[in-house]
Amino acid sequence: MLIGDALDVPEGLVGAYDWPLWLPGYETLSPLGTGLTITVLREAIDMDLDRRTFMSHTAAALTASAHQWATTSPVPIVRAGRSRAVDPDVLDWIESTAQRLNSLATAQRQNIAHILVGFYQDVVDLLENATYSDRDEVRLYTLAATLAQTIAWHRFDHQHHTAATTYWNAALHSAHQAKATDLGAGIIADIAYQSVWLDQPATAVDSLTNALTRATDPTARSLLHLRRARAHAMLGTPHARACYRDLAAAEHHLTTATADPPPWCAWMIPADIAVDTGRCLSLLDQPRQADHQITQGIALLPERRTKTKAIFYAYQADNLLSQGDVDQAAVTARQAVQLAQPLGASRCIQQISDLIPRFIPHTKISAVEHLLHDLAPHT
Repeated sequence: MLIGDALDVPEGLVGAYDWPLWLPGYETLSPLGTGLTITVLREAIDMDLDRRTFMSHTAAALTASAHQWATTSPVPIVRAGRSRAVDPDVLDWIESTAQRLNSLATAQRQNIAHILVGFYQDVVDLLENATYSDRDEVRLYTLAATLAQTIAWHRFDHQHHTAATTYWNAALHSAHQAKATDLGAGIIADIAYQSVWLDQPATAVDSLTNALTRATDPTARSLLHLRRARAHAMLGTPHARACYRDLAAAEHHLTTATADPPPWCAWMIPADIAVDTGRCLSLLDQPRQADHQITQGIALLPERRTKTKAIFYAYQADNLLSQGDVDQAAVTARQAVQLAQPLGASRCIQQISDLIPRFIPHTKISAVEHLLHDLAPHT
């Protein structure tokens, strides 16, 4: 029990599993297409723990889930023995309210995370216990998927990586059950983004390759290619050509898109391609070309996308350090910190904190001194 207490594992989980299966890192992913969707949705609530020092699911498990999504069909779930019917007016209200909650900016969502979880629990309860038409079943599973996706991003932004993966996995199962193909591809893209963030680019490449086999919307495909380009760049020079191909594909799909994109990628604009192109070039040791792309992208980014701008400034600071421009790197990094602090997104602060060792030899520079002062409460 002492180990369980130290790792913040609930007593119920410690008692339910043999040692060491209750430890963070032993969670498994239920396979898609086996009729376990509601179980997975419910498990996301039960396993919503803070285990930030652990990556709970292996690269093989994440890749396998993406492959299953690409190659299997959902199994109908038996709804026998239920008596409570879903009120259409209530479902309309839940759906419209959830859409508004999902679309809130990061700074607003951080204050309503518990409300999102409450809505998610209500939707899962309806799926598990109520009767509904086939059409409403699709609506409910789509709702569960989008709510789980939003909650996953909140957990990810706070570096609660196990919880984030668990919610994204639940979202993927739910989107699969709803036959919402592009939404499922987007969820795989989110999981791949987390893999990149946690320095697992090969996992991201494999997952995104599976997602691209079924995604159809041009903007969705653009985002998938862009994230795969980034993963290829992290794998180094041998993957440079694959990276450039994905960057070209991302730009092509975005510029030729004519229909309204799905809500989960409606935010994507040329600024995102510019900055991620710059990040790829920086990773491939082309810092000067990278700086031009990142600067251009930041200038095009709407003001409302504060979290994204903070992350982009962090990329730029990293790239400026690579060029030896420590003073401007510190100024840019400080801009990132000042944008990220009000958001409560600790991963953005951590992104800058990871650069501290490269600033330490230059503490006599005024901008570096100011940056380290701003970061002191977070280190």
